Amino acid sequence: MWEKKLQKYGRKRGKQRYHCKSCGHQFCSNRRKSNWVQEAYQEYFIGKQTLKELRIKYNKSIPTLRKYFDGIKAPSQSLEAPPKPINLILDATFFSRTDGLLVFRANKVNLFWCNITSETIAKIDECLSILDSAGYEFKSFTIDGRRGVIKLLQARYPNIPVQLCHFHQTQIIRRYTTNQPKTPCGQELKQLMYYITKYNQEEFESEFSKLQLKYQKFLKERNENKQFVHRRLRSAFRSLKTNLPYLFTYKNYPELNIPNTTNSCDGSFAYWKQKLKIHRGLKKHRRNKMINFLMKIS
Repeated sequence: MWEKKLQKYGRKRGKQRYHCKSCGHQFCSNRRKSNWVQEAYQEYFIGKQTLKELRIKYNKSIPTLRKYFDGIKAPSQSLEAPPKPINLILDATFFSRTDGLLVFRANKVNLFWCNITSETIAKIDECLSILDSAGYEFKSFTIDGRRGVIKLLQARYPNIPVQLCHFHQTQIIRRYTTNQPKTPCGQELKQLMYYITKYNQEEFESEFSKLQLKYQKFLKERNENKQFVHRRLRSAFRSLKTNLPYLFTYKNYPELNIPNTTNSCDGSFAYWKQKLKIHRGLKKHRRNKMINFLMKIS
């Protein structure tokens, strides 16, 4: 009866070691592993293939596939600074209330990213310090409008212009006025925001001032408790007034080609979440590895 003569005998320097039962010889295998694991993993996180589908294709059990996938190292961030200053876009996305990703992107390439539990100014400052130490230079910043970020950027880079994302500002107004404002004031404010890209800064400020003057008394109306009746509308006007100096930076510096939205990041966020949604129930370390691979290709 045939008897298996070779048996696995531990590992040496990452290579499988074998022992011959007949002669006692010990050796390491120099045979290269098949690249089916990398191919299967690409199909897993790019091709939307589930573990059940890969199990049938590669004739491997699901635990075996998980074991091989866990052995793949996540790609590292290179942080190679380009020779010229860049228009930096920074934004964050969240997969749950306390599980998010902060992304720094330029020219449709993810330059740097890190996991966060909340989008804090301290974390943004820390990431900017890493980019500075890597030799990055900036000619503009496009941000989502989070409070304190503009102050941070102006303190660190006083001579570099900051652009506030038009989409996020429009969303702020929509949040206060709803999709279908009931008052003429809300309707006109929504209409003004709809055509924001058609104006330059002077024209927009003029139209906004007219709107404020037209509904000045309306916005000051109070109820019997001496509280403002239209508090949400007042908040919408205050938000727009506060952010107005940073909404037209891209037109004030046309030679810099500054993006006026963070859509480059937002589009990538939707792509990553669509991929991750297919593999529900992933453990956090496996999901983070998949995100790292997606960050490298998107």
